[in-house]
Amino acid sequence: MAKSNRPLSPHLQVYRWQVQMVTSILHRATGIVLAVGALIAVYGAVQLAMGREAWQAFATCLASPLGLVFLFGWVWAFSYHFLNGIRHLFQDAGMGYPIPSFVRNSWFTIVGSVILTLIIFSIGLMHKGGV
Repeated sequence: MAKSNRPLSPHLQVYRWQVQMVTSILHRATGIVLAVGALIAVYGAVQLAMGREAWQAFATCLASPLGLVFLFGWVWAFSYHFLNGIRHLFQDAGMGYPIPSFVRNSWFTIVGSVILTLIIFSIGLMHKGGV
């Protein structure tokens, strides 16, 4: 076997970034973000069970600028993961495999998740008894 300077297996630096590659990586990353956010939600439920003062401290933390950034990111992660999961369900049914469809659906997932996040976050901020 002749020696070559090429890597033994494909690596990220070898490939040109494509939307399909980004959606795959984002799906995994948003899954991790959702798991961490779920732990924080459980912590919030515990604070709620501990009483009004504990809940108020937790709610105040979420209402801070850093808390709102976290909430926005968590809602986006949920929106993206949800829409990308739906896209995968259609692919599991055998639809959306041609490259143009795959690229279009990938972009729809990204743009749709941002729009869905803005809608959800706007409704949440308009709610008077919110965070």
